[in-house]
Amino acid sequence: MNDFEIREINISDANGIQSISKEELGYDCTVSLVEEKIKALNKNREQVFVACKNGIVAGYVHVEKYDTLYFETMCNVLGLAVKKEFQKNGIGKKLLLTGENWGKENGIKYMRVNSGMTRVEAHSFYKHLGYVSEKEQLRFIKKI
Repeated sequence: MNDFEIREINISDANGIQSISKEELGYDCTVSLVEEKIKALNKNREQVFVACKNGIVAGYVHVEKYDTLYFETMCNVLGLAVKKEFQKNGIGKKLLLTGENWGKENGIKYMRVNSGMTRVEAHSFYKHLGYVSEKEQLRFIKKI
């Protein structure tokens, strides 16, 4: 893990992010969409950190300030993924801790992460890092 750099995202990371999002998370997005989203990031509200080795994006975490009327502001993990060939090397942990530190720097005391019910390995990963599963839920989407 020592030879991986963790840094803020830049536009040149779009190909790597697209590939990881598609292969590891199952989101069939395009590079141009990822580029648009990188350009539109609101750094007052969100941040993306990438883990790189020799210019290759090995993983990323996308965090945001998350507010509701019924709980203190939380840091919400919108995405956390590491390329399969780089998994089990502490990169996901380092990325998540970087996201937690961003939250702390922004005065946030709680982290929030959603994980699909079938992602059993991810659940073990989060539990190992001190996250507690508080409820199960379904996600509903409607195209409008």
